[in-house]
Amino acid sequence: MDGKDERLEPVRGFAVKALRLDPETWREFVSEEENQVTFSTFFNTQDCTHLFICRGPDSGLSVSLDFPKNVQTKVICVSKTGREVISKENARKSLMIEEVQGEDAMSFIISVSEEVTCPLLSNPEVSSSWAAGVAEEALRFLEKQKNEALVMKAQIEGRTFLPYPDALRYHNFHDDIHDDALHEDNVHDDREGRKLSDVKLLHACDSTIIEWAGLVSEFLQQDSSQPVLDGLKPLPSEEFHFWKNRLKNLHFIQRQLMSSRAQQVASVVEQAESVYWSTLRDIYRDVQEGLKEAEDVTLNLTPLQEKLEEVEQMEYQQLGDNMAAVMEEVRLLWIRSEFYCKPCRIVVLLQEVCNLFIQTSRKFLRGEEVMRGLVSDPGPVLDDVRLVIWTLQALKEAYSQCRTQLENQQQDGVAQSWDFPSHLVVFHLDAFLKRLQNIQEVLCVSLQLDQLDQTVLTGVSGRMWTDVVQGVYQDFVCHVTALSDCNCDPVDPDDQSFELHLDQFHVQIADLERRLVSVLSRAFGDCSSPSSAAKLVEMFGFVLDRPLIQDQLRPHLIRLVEMVLVELDQTELLFYSQREKSATFSKFSPTAASGLCWTQQLRLRAEDTLSHYRTVESLYLDSGESQLVLQRFQQIVDLLQDFRERVRSDWSRQLDSDCAFILEQPLIQHDQQGMLGVTFSHKLEAALRELRCVSRETDVKLRPFAAGLFTCRDDITQTYLSLSHMVSCYNQVLRDVLQVELPLIQDQLQDLNRTLSELQRNTWSCEGVQHLVDQQRQRVLLFHCTVSEARANMDAMTHIVQGWAELHLLQRSGESLLEDGATEQSYRVLREEGQQLLRLTQVNRSLYRAEDSSQSWIKYLDYIDDKVQDGLFQLLLRSLHFLSDNMNPQSCRAALLAVRLELQETGSVFEPSVSGGLSDLLKTIITDVYTAASLPPRISVSLQQSPKLSALEQEVMRRLLQVREEAERLRAGLNRYSYLWQSNRRRVMQEFLTYSRQLGPEELEAEKTPPTLKDFQREIESLQRVSREVAHLDDVIVLHNWLQVDLRPFRDSLLSLIYDWRHVYTEYLLGSVRNSLQQLTQRGGGEESRFPLTETIILLEAAGVELPEHLAAQLQC
Repeated sequence: MDGKDERLEPVRGFAVKALRLDPETWREFVSEEENQVTFSTFFNTQDCTHLFICRGPDSGLSVSLDFPKNVQTKVICVSKTGREVISKENARKSLMIEEVQGEDAMSFIISVSEEVTCPLLSNPEVSSSWAAGVAEEALRFLEKQKNEALVMKAQIEGRTFLPYPDALRYHNFHDDIHDDALHEDNVHDDREGRKLSDVKLLHACDSTIIEWAGLVSEFLQQDSSQPVLDGLKPLPSEEFHFWKNRLKNLHFIQRQLMSSRAQQVASVVEQAESVYWSTLRDIYRDVQEGLKEAEDVTLNLTPLQEKLEEVEQMEYQQLGDNMAAVMEEVRLLWIRSEFYCKPCRIVVLLQEVCNLFIQTSRKFLRGEEVMRGLVSDPGPVLDDVRLVIWTLQALKEAYSQCRTQLENQQQDGVAQSWDFPSHLVVFHLDAFLKRLQNIQEVLCVSLQLDQLDQTVLTGVSGRMWTDVVQGVYQDFVCHVTALSDCNCDPVDPDDQSFELHLDQFHVQIADLERRLVSVLSRAFGDCSSPSSAAKLVEMFGFVLDRPLIQDQLRPHLIRLVEMVLVELDQTELLFYSQREKSATFSKFSPTAASGLCWTQQLRLRAEDTLSHYRTVESLYLDSGESQLVLQRFQQIVDLLQDFRERVRSDWSRQLDSDCAFILEQPLIQHDQQGMLGVTFSHKLEAALRELRCVSRETDVKLRPFAAGLFTCRDDITQTYLSLSHMVSCYNQVLRDVLQVELPLIQDQLQDLNRTLSELQRNTWSCEGVQHLVDQQRQRVLLFHCTVSEARANMDAMTHIVQGWAELHLLQRSGESLLEDGATEQSYRVLREEGQQLLRLTQVNRSLYRAEDSSQSWIKYLDYIDDKVQDGLFQLLLRSLHFLSDNMNPQSCRAALLAVRLELQETGSVFEPSVSGGLSDLLKTIITDVYTAASLPPRISVSLQQSPKLSALEQEVMRRLLQVREEAERLRAGLNRYSYLWQSNRRRVMQEFLTYSRQLGPEELEAEKTPPTLKDFQREIESLQRVSREVAHLDDVIVLHNWLQVDLRPFRDSLLSLIYDWRHVYTEYLLGSVRNSLQQLTQRGGGEESRFPLTETIILLEAAGVELPEHLAAQLQC
């Protein structure tokens, strides 16, 4: 058979369209040898009436003569309309093709058999031409196939279908075998009763009962433990589903057995007294018992199902707290259910519960996240693994508690215990927990060794050992990365490949640990003290609990214990050698307190040493050595405690003696200089300081006097501070008072001394000392405040007066030149500060309560006047020094005054005049300085009579005279250009045109010689030389380094004169050029000008003179 078989054409057209196939796919499908055999069998065999085409699991096409199981896609059902061989001629007539869904294929087969095939075969008209018995045999075959389809369809739907004998239909039984309502039939008439004797009917009913018995027995033998026996890991939901379906199917079977058809079968075998009548009764009994069992189990499984559904909706972190509740439901199921309290069933259920929580745990952990967390961040993954282990351990504990509780209830006769081995329940759970514990160990190792990245060793070889540790860390990272990259599920206990990777990883970690041991051994060997060894232990504590490392480092840990014992011995030796000097160890504490502090430090040292031992105590398990260390520590503590007791006793006795002496001393007393002082203040302070130390040493027992002072130590301390403050204020007044102020406060001071005498008569043990001290303190503070305010005012006045010496009466302007006289701002400052001096003086008079006419007040004012006079003198001296220094050629750095040299009609002059104006300016400035000094009040002495000031004035005027002489010499030097402004240009030009030069003063007459063009050139060039010389004169000249002379006005005027002179000559030459051009224009002939035209123009251009436009135009023509 090939792909061109015409019998396939109807099937091909329908299949290509229904399944959306391309032609090439169909050709490949029908070309396969196996498929060709199937098609040939269907077409050429009369017994093959159905053909099924569908898509397989791999999306390819498949064809079969039987209905394909577990198919959810489209199925092409090809059925024959008759029992015949298909040829190319009858293919389209004899084949019925229909498209159904996979789950509807059985319904299609049944429908075709009931409505098409069977009616055709049972029709005499159709089968009349056939051989005898052929139609009956075909009908019997199709009926069997239909029943098998009905049974298979019911099984697919989870039900058990009991087929009825078809003989009932053809013996005038008209009840529908598919009557779902399963109504009872009416009473059979007598004619039907007579047909029961038919042998064929009896045989059909017996065969049906046998088939029913097989189907019911097969169903009842189904057990929920079968998946477990098959090696699967079912969940509780499958158990619940099994019993619900079982109950539903039993109800379905019961309805079928109670239907009219079933009753007919029962009636036939009963009346015929068939041996299968008992079998039918057994079927009824087994179904009723199974129904009772299923109802009981389903009812009692419901609470457990609801609890598990509730638990599955919880967060995983909440599961551990609900395990007991889940197991309690299982225990109640065992107690309440009549049929479920069997070890085999409860073991299966418990296994399913364990499987549920194993599955939930795997979903929570996610194997790929576990592997990824080994490298990225093991911490959170480790927390999740520990949570899962704790949760599953809670499940096992809840199971054990239920088992124990049932055993106790069995003793009371309430329920039967679980006497089955526990490993049957938890062997899957234990395997999963073992895998989780392996994962936990790997994560712990990763967390521990990951800390090596931050480890840094110090010391001589620290860098080398640090590099070794870093090498271990890098190898560890490589191993962890390799483990995380393995293609396996770590949370699947059935995946044994992960165990192989784990074994390899453990071997690698052991090698890394041996390398770490070599480093740590050298590092411990370099430790010279317990503290350094303890630091090393703390640094590597995260790996020291590893068994391999701990065993290898045990000798070093023993050495550390020995070092701890040596350190304790040194502490004891230090105590014996230094205990006599303990009182001198602290400069800021009392003697006894210093000794106590020293012993406390020794105890802390011993405790530190013990703490160093504590770091390795958990690693070093020798109890004998541990007891020895604790005993040595306790001996030292007892030794220090005995010493502290003796120090406290001596301290209490001496302190009581000092307190008794202090309490009998007066509060204050005068010394030889008249100053006040607190009596034996140093002893009082020492006693109070020791009492503060006593308050921190609770074990010191105070004697009566010390106890009394200790009780009121806060009040005495406050009184002492107040008294010290009062004495300090009193002594400050006496120490800082001026001689001129002493008469002003004498009366107040005497009154204050009389009141303070009462404090000299009282002691610290008197009553009301604090109140008395407070009263006297207020008086002293008021007196001190008054005097201090007056002194502050005096200091303010002194500051004002001293500030005058820094006041700038004379200032330079922006061009560093002196401004005209003292500034108005200086006047304002002096006026304001003078008024402030008067105001402060009046305030002090009020504070001192002095009369204006009193002799002491007058002397006080004279004292202030002296200060004011000295300040003003310094002000004048500073200002005159400013003038003198800035007019000194050796010290002056910038010009102080400025004048201008101008060219007027009378000649060169200075503005202002050096002789008169500048002198007047300086005198005005000096007068302004004295005027400013006279602004403050109460100054009656004439400051101008001071020799120093007069000498400075004379010095200033002498500097002015010197600079005036220098200025005149400068002006005389510039008078060499005086002929330019003194000579008459018209007269000089007339002489030049007559004599070709200017006549001298002694020449009255000369030979007339008209000038030539060269004479003009000589005069113009001479003026140009003078112009260049004048242009190069300095803008400013500073005389004697302080007088600035501005030459620019003079220079500009002189250059203007030179220009005018040159203009006289050039204008004459221009006139000559103009005349020459005019003559050339008028005559049109030869040149008759006085000067050559071309040379004249060239000379004018050399002199910088341009021809006017009209002359230039004439010249071009």
